[in-house]
Amino acid sequence: MAIVSSETLHASCVAVHGRAVLIEGPSGSGKSDLALRLIDRGAQLVADDYTILTRENGTLKASPPATIAGQIEVRALGIVDMPHVDRAPVALLVRLVERPERMPADDSDRLIAGIVVPEIALNAHEASAPIKVELALARQGTA
Repeated sequence: MAIVSSETLHASCVAVHGRAVLIEGPSGSGKSDLALRLIDRGAQLVADDYTILTRENGTLKASPPATIAGQIEVRALGIVDMPHVDRAPVALLVRLVERPERMPADDSDRLIAGIVVPEIALNAHEASAPIKVELALARQGTA
């Protein structure tokens, strides 16, 4: 398997129906919290806080750094061990913002390791954030 390009992104990552969702935002923006709520809805942990992204044969794959594989930070509890997925193809990037646009004009994409990834902006602290992630995946036909 030829690795063409890889990079590490300051993002948590879960797999929803086998497809990786990257959750990117500054410290304290709710990356781990949104990941936990998605896990509660059936997603699987890939990585918390940092995710390794590798382009392989035209597909972007997400995996955890070895030092934090199978661990997630839960505020008020600390680091918690959790079952995880070692690799998953990336389907969506969720960029956490305080005030997302009510009606975004166009679909947004991000180029990561040479692969175009659909991107949405959400406020992780909204109760509906996990549902919005699932709706965004369904819109792509990946959930």
